[in-house]
Amino acid sequence: MESAPSLKSRGLAVALVTGATFTDILAYSIAVPVLPHLSRQFGASPTVIGLLFASFGVTLFAVSVPMGGYSDRIGRKFPLVGGLLALAAASILFAFAPDMTWLFIARLIQGGADAVTWVVGFALIADLYASDERGRVMGFVMSGSTFGFMVGPTLGGWLYETGGIRLPYLFIAALSMVIALGIALLDIPSKSKEHEPLPLSTILRVPAVATCAIAVVVGGGTIAMVEPVLSMFLNSAIGLGPARVGLVFGGGAVVAALLHPVFGQIADRVGGRQLTLWGLAAIGATLPILSQSWNFLSAVGLYVIGALAIATMITPSLTFMAEATASAGSPSFGVAYGIYNVAWAVGLLVGPALGGFLYERLGLPVLSLIWAPAVVLIALMLSRIDNSS
Repeated sequence: MESAPSLKSRGLAVALVTGATFTDILAYSIAVPVLPHLSRQFGASPTVIGLLFASFGVTLFAVSVPMGGYSDRIGRKFPLVGGLLALAAASILFAFAPDMTWLFIARLIQGGADAVTWVVGFALIADLYASDERGRVMGFVMSGSTFGFMVGPTLGGWLYETGGIRLPYLFIAALSMVIALGIALLDIPSKSKEHEPLPLSTILRVPAVATCAIAVVVGGGTIAMVEPVLSMFLNSAIGLGPARVGLVFGGGAVVAALLHPVFGQIADRVGGRQLTLWGLAAIGATLPILSQSWNFLSAVGLYVIGALAIATMITPSLTFMAEATASAGSPSFGVAYGIYNVAWAVGLLVGPALGGFLYERLGLPVLSLIWAPAVVLIALMLSRIDNSS
């Protein structure tokens, strides 16, 4: 029987998973400054570039649950290493692609790598840490990924200016391979010896898993809806340019990065379910204030309040999913975080599309007054579901 990982091994695992999610977000966001180059190099229209970046979601959907289940059966190490090597391969393809076809292939591989990194990475943390520690640890991972989102476009622009189109992607490839090597050398059990993993159909029938998934769809969809419509509102209503709009969102990202471990630790004490639903209700309740900005500083302050609500939900929802899965009697955390990833992706697809449609016709003040009560009502309804069965 394999011995339990040491405290040092667990800490190293957290550092490497944080590095993996940071690199994944960096790979996603670092592309923003090089978009104009891709458009010029291959003569691609904005529509084609949009399809290129949207194709990421195809393999994200397709890979999340199957790879989570695969890692439940064979262990976390091999899939994580494979996912990071796939990210490195996708980055090299981006750097040397001769035409748009190869760029689409690279983007599809990148989407699959993203699924593996997030699903299997969080499943590994759920394996290694007890329920009273997971929130704090997952909060640190989320802080690292938020930092990647903050620095990605700036770093990508600097690397592009320094070494051309290939350097940002070669940097990501090298970083991915270093972290893959670290995980390959990590001293962790190959698989759980205590429980047999449960099939997807069984886990989906657990009420707490369904509750968490619905909360993630609604919360993730609301967060994804706010980003584009608030950006347009700040530009049209109070005249903020792209740089200042970026600072508004950057201020919220800093607050979220600092608070993820805090709310994770609170979730360890009061339970992930309770804090997730409180956070979901808070996201809805704070939504209407975002349209009350009257200048740059007020926009920063009001968005920071919104970011506080968002942080209240995100890390606790990760611990909630682990709690929900453990309540089924078997820690099939890979499948569980595959479901979580798919739920988040559904929110990312539906939220901005519906939000953009309503914003164009109603404006942000009316949109938020319609959307906010729906979110609060869903949080209330989910809180009344009996998750004990």
